Amino acid sequence: MKTRITELFGIRHPIIQGGMHYVGFAELAAAVSNAGGLGLITGLTQKTPELLAKEIRRCREMTDQPFGVNLTFLPTLASPPYPEYIAAIVEGGVRIVETAGRSPEAYMPALKKAGVKVIHKCTSVRHALKAEAIGCDAVSVDGFECGGHPGEDDMPNMILLPRAAEELKIPFVASGGMADARSLVAALALGAEGMNMGTRFVATQEAPVHQNVKDAIVTATELDTRLVMRGLRNTERVLTNSAVEQLIEIERAKGADLKFDDIMEQVAGVYPRVMVDGQMDAGAWSCGMVVGLIRDIPTVQELIDRIMDEADQLITQRLAGFLDAVPA
Repeated sequence: MKTRITELFGIRHPIIQGGMHYVGFAELAAAVSNAGGLGLITGLTQKTPELLAKEIRRCREMTDQPFGVNLTFLPTLASPPYPEYIAAIVEGGVRIVETAGRSPEAYMPALKKAGVKVIHKCTSVRHALKAEAIGCDAVSVDGFECGGHPGEDDMPNMILLPRAAEELKIPFVASGGMADARSLVAALALGAEGMNMGTRFVATQEAPVHQNVKDAIVTATELDTRLVMRGLRNTERVLTNSAVEQLIEIERAKGADLKFDDIMEQVAGVYPRVMVDGQMDAGAWSCGMVVGLIRDIPTVQELIDRIMDEADQLITQRLAGFLDAVPA
């Protein structure tokens, strides 16, 4: 399948693996790229730029296909050394970066000078237009269904994607609620040039996370995610567990007086305990509503092949079958 996204990134299929904390290691990124999609190493999971450089080299040993690095710009007082992370990316020969969080504007000159193609994750049309204006090559449009941070507009993809298509000149992919061929075909119909999958890729054999995490995703339904930290305007969609329910009770009790310190125990330092140790009640971890569509734990190759085969059938058979026969 050829779209503006496959052409931009030099990939065979318009499927991107989202950047995910303690999930986006070389093993998963390489598997996605080898299967024809675009795999991403999660930059800040690597504690230092030197460790990121090492992870890039490891990924290079596993694939000769294009892959990228996710770099999230955090709203913190003590920012990571972003120029050094960017240097590690550039010196490692990576020419695709997914940016997220705050605007990458301050770092665009360095990225563009190095010939890096930038796709920025956005949760609104206004943010997508800003990304276009500062020189991003593409955007990933994140609907309200997504795991992680859906923004504060609560805009689902059935509205957000066609609005993005009306406004943007650069290509964009759909993110949030993406899991299978139906997701891809629907995204294409709504104006996207492909899709970004996060939660779905966690439930694959190559995802380097504890089996408990994969089993939890398969077991969960679309009703099992919760929105937390709304009162802090840092809304995050997570999979429910005992710690998350405790967090929600704290939020209710504190109301407008809620401070981050009140929920520190439920949100800080959670990912190693969940993803590495399999402690499913350790705290809040990002997960999309799309868990309701995930039934198995295939290899990445099996998953992407299945998506593309079924997408072809949906387009050429089911959708084409709705068209009236051309009169003789």
